[in-house]
Amino acid sequence: MRDLGVGFGYLLKGQRWVTRHGRRYGFGLLPGLITLVLYAAALVALALWGEDAVAWATPFADDWSSPWQGLFRGFLTAVLFALGLLLAVLTFTAVTLLIGQPFYESLSERVDADVSPDGTAPESGRPLWHELWISARDSLRILVRAGLWGVLLFALGFLPFVGQTVVPVIGFFVTGFFLTEELAAVALQRRDVDLRARLALLRSRKTLVWGFGTPLGLAFLVPFVAVFLMPGAVAGATLLARDLLGEETAGAGADTAPDGRPDPEDVTP
Repeated sequence: MRDLGVGFGYLLKGQRWVTRHGRRYGFGLLPGLITLVLYAAALVALALWGEDAVAWATPFADDWSSPWQGLFRGFLTAVLFALGLLLAVLTFTAVTLLIGQPFYESLSERVDADVSPDGTAPESGRPLWHELWISARDSLRILVRAGLWGVLLFALGFLPFVGQTVVPVIGFFVTGFFLTEELAAVALQRRDVDLRARLALLRSRKTLVWGFGTPLGLAFLVPFVAVFLMPGAVAGATLLARDLLGEETAGAGADTAPDGRPDPEDVTP
């Protein structure tokens, strides 16, 4: 149970790290804001033209009498929008990390260098296009796994009592696990740890992962919160990745470079 507190501690440390490095935090907000605008535009389009799409997809209901046609198509339109919203929630982190790969890669490297005893950070040496390809491929694989869990939990949700009490709690822990994997992948991918090995690492310390990812997943349910917590979540996941790999971690200084001088990227001219 101690790992639950340790995982939550990494979440808080990541948020504190970005508050001490304001310029990096500002750059780290950009991918989330871009993703938010894109998703908001897609959901608005779905709300405006979803009914037309449902009418196009259900020509067999054209001759139905009122009110059955309106009720049927109205129900399908509501389901379509709900599915779009659910898909947006499930994919927001993956898409933000993909869009923000250069931003978060730089932030994660800086956290590594800040807490490393020798002031160095691991580097993959791969070109950006290769990093983006690996991130997109692995994110799709994680999305499929999360989707299978979602279908299973949805089916279990129909069980009396258990479906309304135990299943939602399990759902939050599952969400926390996959959310942590997506965030820790930024640091672990730089260390050439592939998806299979990453999942094995996370499963070996599940309570640590739950302590980090579950409260973050709950916070992400609040609109716009994910945008502002993402930079700190990446920083915290980098610290968690170091713990999983058994790497030595020194205390992170506030606005200082590894040699003790002020970090030039965080100093306001």
